[in-house]
Amino acid sequence: MTRFFANNFTQIIPPFDWRRVMVEPWTDSMPGTMWMFLMALLLGTSCALLGNYLLLRRMALVGDAISHSVLPGLVIAYLIFRDLGTAPMLLGAMTAGLATTLLIEFIQQQSRLKSDAATGITYTTLFALGVFLVNKFAGRVHLDADCVLFGELEYIPLGEPSSLIAGSWGPVPIPLLVVGAVTAAVLALIAVFYRGLLVTSFDSGLSRSLGLPTSRIHYGLMAALSMVVVSALESVGLLVVAMLVLPGATAQFFTRRLPVLHAVAVLVSALSALGGIHLSAWLNCPAAAAIALCGGALFALAWSWSLLVRRLAGPRVAGEQ
Repeated sequence: MTRFFANNFTQIIPPFDWRRVMVEPWTDSMPGTMWMFLMALLLGTSCALLGNYLLLRRMALVGDAISHSVLPGLVIAYLIFRDLGTAPMLLGAMTAGLATTLLIEFIQQQSRLKSDAATGITYTTLFALGVFLVNKFAGRVHLDADCVLFGELEYIPLGEPSSLIAGSWGPVPIPLLVVGAVTAAVLALIAVFYRGLLVTSFDSGLSRSLGLPTSRIHYGLMAALSMVVVSALESVGLLVVAMLVLPGATAQFFTRRLPVLHAVAVLVSALSALGGIHLSAWLNCPAAAAIALCGGALFALAWSWSLLVRRLAGPRVAGEQ
């Protein structure tokens, strides 16, 4: 029995080889590893920043809903434009994301359902519609369902190279440039509308009294979220939800100030990306899944640390009282 469990354990978790797991990715496989890390870092940065606003607005499930609802948007955009280029796909995804937000709010306002129920109904229905459209038009819509679900971060270094920009490790893959542009757009939007996003995230009533365009800020945030989600599909698939939620949730154990929250969340996403690449090399599993696992592990460590601090501080507080 012991031998049986030992054999199965080694099949699931192979022996740890320091050189293969920690050294070779940054020596023998340096170009591919660097492009993968940069892609995960850029995606993690944009997801962490937007995810903070979703968590502050108690809209974490909306990120999940939009990540699922972009599938029918992608299929419909292709059927209309007959093009799998970046612009039609972004347009289809952003339209689907905004439609998802409007539909969730419409269900809430016209029924007695709460936001979580309205969100669950919306995203499951739209995702089912997307699956139906993919299967119905499978011969005409060249969408890889596995890529949408799990992502293919490992194939980013093999993407179409750019003829305009070349780094120290060769031509920059075009998907990396697209994600870089999306991340730059997210940073610019947050910098320009920082005050409006801050006030509407913490106190929507105050934002209305100040005359801020609450609805436009909200839908702008949803449009940016849709843009990030569709740019992440090729690399991490629906696991983008983990990149949206885990860094911000982990950062909230350390601070509540928004600037510091952003910085900590971006740091957590960077550590998750780095750890995920090495975990993927060790376990021979998809890099996107490994990054999500590392994000979950960092959340668990931060949670354990907060519980320990509370327990140690408890007797002191009681004694002071």
